[in-house]
Formats: sequence, C-alpha cells, structure tokens
Amino acid sequence: MPVHSHLFAETYDGLVGFGLDRPTNEKTVIYYLQKFSDDALMKKLIPRLGDDELEALFFSISELLKSHLSEDEYHRLFLKDGTHGDEPH
Repeated sequence: MPVHSHLFAETYDGLVGFGLDRPTNEKTVIYYLQKFSDDALMKKLIPRLGDDELEALFFSISELLKSHLSEDEYHRLFLKDGTHGDEPH
C-alpha cells in the first residue's frame, strides 16, 4: 500500500484560482502542489531547473516545514518514518 497520497487533486471539482477568498486559496494551493509533484511532471521539469532554482525550491519547502510543523509532525507527516511520537500513522 502506498505511503503517500494525492487524492485531493484527483477528486477536487471546485474553483482553481487565487485571490477570491482564503478557502479557495487554500484548496488551489493544495491542488497545485499535488499536480506539481506528479512523477511525470517532475521527470520533465527537474532536469530543466537551474541549480539556483533547485536550491530555492528546496529551501523554500524546508523553511515552510520547519516553521509550521513540530519535529514529531515533520517525521510523522512529511518523512513518514515512524521514528517520533506515539501517534499512529
């Protein structure tokens, strides 16, 4: 069974747009990120990025995770490594 899921992008049928209101903005960002991380897209896009773009993307995501997740949440929700916390996966 896969550890990761991208079900939101598969089932969302609402507005995809930014600037209307907070709930739509949140759903749009989830949709974009799930579509963005598609394996076929990453296979094409990543080799085309410059070193500075790769670095900026990596550090931007890392900073968001560090700023908004506890260490336990980071391990449980992002790494999915099961090494921290007592909560079930």
